Amino acid sequence: MSVTATASMIRRQIDHGICLLTFDRPESGANVFDAATMADLDQQLDAIEEDDSLEGVVILSAKKSIFIAGADLKTLLRQAQTGEMRSFIAEGQRVFNRLAALKIPTCAAIHGACAGGGYEVTLACDWRVASDDPSTRIGLPETSLGLIPAWGGCTRLPRLIGTEKAAEVILKGKLYSVRDAKGLGLIDEVVSRNQLLDAAKAKIREGKRPASSPLPQADVGEPRTTGNLAPGRAYKIITKTLGRSVEESLAMELNAISELGEIDATQNLIRNFFLAEKYKRGNSKQPVEKIAHAAVIGAGVMGSGIAQWLSSRGVSVILRDVGTEELTRGLASVEKTYADAVKRGIMTEEQAKQGRARIVASSVAIEMRDVQVVVEAASEKLEVKKQIFRDLSAKTPEAATLATNTSALSISDLAGEVKNAERVIGLHFFNPVSRMKLVEVVVGTETSDDTIARALTFVRQIAKLPVTVRDSPGFLVNRVLFPYLLEAAELFENGTSAQEIDDSLLQWGMPMGPLRLIDEIGVDITVDIANTLEKAYGKRDRASKIESQAPVSIGTKETRRLRITKSTNGASQPPSRAPLRMAEGTWQIA
Repeated sequence: MSVTATASMIRRQIDHGICLLTFDRPESGANVFDAATMADLDQQLDAIEEDDSLEGVVILSAKKSIFIAGADLKTLLRQAQTGEMRSFIAEGQRVFNRLAALKIPTCAAIHGACAGGGYEVTLACDWRVASDDPSTRIGLPETSLGLIPAWGGCTRLPRLIGTEKAAEVILKGKLYSVRDAKGLGLIDEVVSRNQLLDAAKAKIREGKRPASSPLPQADVGEPRTTGNLAPGRAYKIITKTLGRSVEESLAMELNAISELGEIDATQNLIRNFFLAEKYKRGNSKQPVEKIAHAAVIGAGVMGSGIAQWLSSRGVSVILRDVGTEELTRGLASVEKTYADAVKRGIMTEEQAKQGRARIVASSVAIEMRDVQVVVEAASEKLEVKKQIFRDLSAKTPEAATLATNTSALSISDLAGEVKNAERVIGLHFFNPVSRMKLVEVVVGTETSDDTIARALTFVRQIAKLPVTVRDSPGFLVNRVLFPYLLEAAELFENGTSAQEIDDSLLQWGMPMGPLRLIDEIGVDITVDIANTLEKAYGKRDRASKIESQAPVSIGTKETRRLRITKSTNGASQPPSRAPLRMAEGTWQIA
């Protein structure tokens, strides 16, 4: 193997006639496409085109857990604000077209996150092989930022996997595990990391990808979102250009992203992304002890979800509840979440096995000598929580952080039950814990700076996004969310159909309708939180009669379903544990 050239972002090596292009952005843990990287790739393609001895090209990354993260969003935001985005995207299209036009076979060897422009460069290759490492996630998330995949994503992906699957990938804007990516056709082969280069070379030896017949165009439903215009623009390109030339389709991509970049909503979505990244990193300069041992009090939906998540991130967990039935249901929920993670390729069976083994469940008092943080997740009743905190004050090490997962109750009131009130803080996770990134870090009147620092570090340690808020009823999220939910319930009570309410918000761009969200939260919990908020903020947060009087089927926590019935004769139906579905005028049991 001999090194023939090194650019500032990309290394070029020749290995027995195969050119290896290794992306390795200096002094950075991630590879991104900015103007300099695009110029480097263009330069490397010059050399490749001039070397008649080459038999193929393999694109790799030298980074530990990132292949290529996509376009440099700082560059995109600046260009969106100055009107320079069009020329940058056009240059990327030109360079990727050069890669796609090479006469020798090309293969992307993907390890780590491969997103946006990082995946689009692989679409310009003949073949794509990926490592089976959990860090390898593949997709086109641009629509979640108000943009579209405009370096060929909307053009080449439908030609590779068909319009229906391409629309799913692009409009959802999510990253897929390698297993799901393989099933969708985003990649050709999955191998272990140490076999990745050999697998890519084997693909090179197969030659250029055979020309395939155009896939039939499926009937894909048009997204009806008025809040974020990007899915609609992507949809038109995906469905309207399959019979046209690549050049025509790329021109539509370029026009669409240039126009979307000028919209305030797009620029705000990109800024929000940077704010989230800022909170993920934090700015604390003080070293804080890593959490290895935790306890969770309460094995309900939230408690079991928190315990599962902590154990999956390497934390040993004591899961405590007063009843064996509650623990049994909680552990079943933990098992289901782990099984789902394995099925989706998020973790291996061995990793799930290790995670399960980190949880010790008990319905009786258990020694907490080594516990560094306790998360209370019992029912949303102030007196119940106060009793728990009195017990924790006496039975936990004085250095342990005492946290509550309350949705709306006062942190300071709970801290009043603890000898050292400065160690009490709120850690408000959201349901389902395994999928919701946000955690509200709620600071009480007595909470110390050290406790805040430990809590923030802990939340980041377990790969969640912490947002610090002060102790006030509803904190931040529920103060914003509940007027919206309660108005939806009031509309329903006054005669608007559930279908119409939820569909209107889905069309606007919300991921879930407000009435379905109430059911996911639980009508009983919704009413409890609304009552707390009403005491502080008045009737704007008052639960509607239809919520307050709704029949409730508690059942098991993880299978609980609730029903609100609007009937003409005033008769309420008995509660049921069957799944809920929406119907005209009624939330019905399926």
